[in-house]
Amino acid sequence: MSTPDYFYEMEHNPKDPNPFLAVFLDRSIAFNEEAKAAFLKDSSRKSRQFLLPLLRPFARLSIIGIKLFRTILPNSFTSSKVLHRILHWGLKTFVTPEANMMILRHFILGSEVLQFIRDNVPGVDVKLNPLKPYQLEDVKDDLFLTHDLNIYNFIINLNKELKTKNLQITRQEQLNMDAISLDPYPFETLPRRWTNRIDLVTAIEFFTPIYQLFLSDNDFWRASNSLQLDEIIGIYAATIVGEPERLALVNNKHPMVPLITLQAGYRLVLHGLATEQLHAMLADKKRQLLRQAEAVSTVPGSSHEGAELNA
Repeated sequence: MSTPDYFYEMEHNPKDPNPFLAVFLDRSIAFNEEAKAAFLKDSSRKSRQFLLPLLRPFARLSIIGIKLFRTILPNSFTSSKVLHRILHWGLKTFVTPEANMMILRHFILGSEVLQFIRDNVPGVDVKLNPLKPYQLEDVKDDLFLTHDLNIYNFIINLNKELKTKNLQITRQEQLNMDAISLDPYPFETLPRRWTNRIDLVTAIEFFTPIYQLFLSDNDFWRASNSLQLDEIIGIYAATIVGEPERLALVNNKHPMVPLITLQAGYRLVLHGLATEQLHAMLADKKRQLLRQAEAVSTVPGSSHEGAELNA
C-alpha cells in the first residue's frame, strides 16, 4: 500500500474523526501528496504521542547544559565527521522509513529551490553545491552541515552579485523551471526493522543536543540561525513567481532577530515543512505552465514559438 492510500482507505467515523485524515484530505496548502502522507502517518505514531512529551524537556535541558559547557570550551571535542556517523547510525537504526524519506527529500528540495532562484535572476552566475542524497549513507558526508553552509553562501554570493552588477530580483514573465523535479526521487529502500519506530519530530528533538555537542559553539549557533533564512528564500521565490501570498505559512521569521537555540528542534521541523510547501508551489506552477504550453501546441495552426516551457 502506498502512503497516500493509507489515508484514502482509512475509514471515517463522524463521531470520532481522525485529525490526520482531515489535514491530509485538505488541499488549501501546497504539499507533495506522497510527502504529506508520509509526514502525517509518521506524526500519528505512538512515539510522538507518548515519547516526545517526555523527551522534549530533557532534550532542552541538555541544550542548556551543553551551552554552558561550550561557554567554557567553545571549540573542544568537536568533530563533524563523528557527528554525521552518529546521525547516520541513529537514522538507520531507530528512525521510521517515512521520517528518513522526509529527511533525504529536504536536502534535495533545498538544492532545487536555490537553483530555481539562481536560474530566474538574469545576469547572475552564482556557483551552487547541490545535494542529492538518495541513500542514508550520504549522511556521512557532512550532509547536514553542508546544507546550512549552502544556504548562507548562496544568499551572500547572490547579493554580492546583485550589488556589483546593479541588479534586482524581480517577477519573471518567462520562468525557468529546469531545477524543479516532478518525478519521484529514486531513494534506496529505507530500513524498516522492528527498531525503526521513532518518528521525525521525536528524532529531531533527540538528535539536536547531539548535533550541538559535536559542533563548535559558533557552528551550532550559525546552524540554528539558518532556520530564520526561510523568510528570505521565500521572499526571493515569491517575488520571482509573483505570488507573495505564498509567504503566509513561513513560521521561522525575521532573520535580523536571532532566536535562542532552545527551540531549535521545533524550528527545524517548521523549516522542513516550509521547504516542502515552497517546492510544492513551484512544482504546481511548473505543471500549470506545462499544461498551458500543451494547450497552445494543440491549437490548429498555432506556432510553438513562445509557447514552449523552459523545463
